[in-house]
Order: sequence, then structure tokens, then C-alpha cells
Amino acid sequence: MLTKLSQLRDLIDKDHKPKKLILAASEDAHSLNAVISAAEQNIIRAILVGDKEKTSGMAEILNLDISKYEFVEANNSVEAVTTSVKMMHDGRADVLMKGKVGTSDMLSCVLNKDYGMRSGNLLSHFAYFEVETYHKLIAVTDVAMNIAPNLKEKIAILNNAVKVLNNLGIEMPKVAVLGAVEKVNTEMEATLDAALLSKMNQRDQILNCIVDGPLAFDNAISVESAKHKQIKSDVAGDTDLLLMPDIEVGNVLYKSLVFFARAKVASMIVGASAPIVLTSRSDSEQAKFDSILLAAVAADNHKKS
Repeated sequence: MLTKLSQLRDLIDKDHKPKKLILAASEDAHSLNAVISAAEQNIIRAILVGDKEKTSGMAEILNLDISKYEFVEANNSVEAVTTSVKMMHDGRADVLMKGKVGTSDMLSCVLNKDYGMRSGNLLSHFAYFEVETYHKLIAVTDVAMNIAPNLKEKIAILNNAVKVLNNLGIEMPKVAVLGAVEKVNTEMEATLDAALLSKMNQRDQILNCIVDGPLAFDNAISVESAKHKQIKSDVAGDTDLLLMPDIEVGNVLYKSLVFFARAKVASMIVGASAPIVLTSRSDSEQAKFDSILLAAVAADNHKKS
């Protein structure tokens, strides 16, 4: 059972060859610091794409030596991300990371039909949290990619996240499908979707996990709350994955965990042809480093599949 994000380091293959990571729009202090730190620890091999003058100036302020890393010059952030995605498309790296560029600009290139990183699967955001008040790491999806997913999209989002957890050694992750209440209410679409996902899991239409829902947040993460409400569930109080009803609920929970609960987080986009480190602009340097670590583990498994 994983209880700390630092344990992700133990999951990297013993025969691990550092994965090549492209930092798109490299002139971002926290991202640059995290990438160079990961490179110095032999987790990745860094390729920097961006404004070389600005990046070099930033590196000097941060006391970083970037002279030994491959650098691809780009005149602006759009050119940087376009170049980076094309390099990923051509198989020149294993992980893509967002630097100082807007998420929409990044994703428009990733989804480009001619040179993007489409795999045929729905792309979704996976966040992994270390929360002091919870007994193990807990995943949350989707908080940054899919705005108001329908049932079909929720199935894809769930499957994407379960695959990540399976690859992290969690053979049957427990999935709580969240709603505002724990009973089906025909006026609340999230509870209907949750009930359907739970039944599909029972009928082996969703595999390699245990799904229950609808569950409210309190009974999803608290045994005491579930007992108080007389909820019989194999998931309640021992959840590995929280499936969000929509991006707004997910985004609020993500930032509440980070800023109120002081949780540590690692996150990435999954479902593309390679892992994509796409963190919030407000995320710390540590969060970006942990996200690189998570993506490196995912890239190891991606090579095997």
C-alpha cells in the first residue's frame, strides 16, 4: 500500500533507463527547477524547449547549470509547445511537461490530428494525493480536462485512472463515484451515473477495480460516516480513487486538498500516446517534481504495454 508520494521512486524499474522528458516553454522557474532536480537524480533525461536567453537567465538566478542538457530554441510559447509535441509525435521523448504556456495552447497541440499525441483513448487528468488525515494515497479524477463528462466519458476516465493504479501495484483499486448524496435521486444525474457504473462493475463491464456509488465525499473516505449512515460498502472509508461528477467539483476538491489540507500532490494527463505532466500554475515545485516522478513510473509501464 502506498502511503507517501516519495514511495513512487521505489516503483521505478531496477533496470530503469532515465526517460527523456521534454519541458515545453522552459522559462518557468518551478518547472525548470523540478526538471533539473529530477535529471540530476537520474530519474529523467531533460530536453528543454523555449526561449534560451530567458531560460538561461532564470537558470542563473536559480543557480542551475543547464549547459549539459539538450536545448531547442523557440521564439514564443506556442512555437515551443508545437515543437515539443511534434518531437513527442516523432518518438524523440517519453514524457511531455508543460512549462510557461497556457493549458489550452498545450492541449490544442496535443490533440492535433496531424502531429499530436492522440492514442484513440479519451484524455483525462489523474491526480494522486498524500493527505495526512488519510491512511493511504488517494487518487482524484478528472479535475482539469473533461468539463461535464457523460456516462461513456466517465467510463473512459475511470478506466484510465484504474490502469494507472494497477500499474502502481494496486491490483483492485476501490473506486468511489461521488455525488452530493449516497442514494440514487432521479433529479441528480451524477447519482444515476454512479449507480450505473457500480452495476457495470458488478457485471464485469468495468474490470480490475471495485466500484461503488453514489457515495458522498464523507462516506467515501470515512468508515465512521458510512457506519453512521448505515451504508454497506466495500469501498466506503477505504477508497483508492474518487471519480468526480464534473470538473468544477473536481477542481474545487483538488485545490481544497492542496491549500486547506496542505496535501502533497502529483498529477498528469493520461490516455495520450505518452504521459503528460500538466500541473496547476499554483502548484509548488515539489508537486511538479512528484508529478515528474509519477510520469516516469507511468512511462516505464507504457513501454511494456
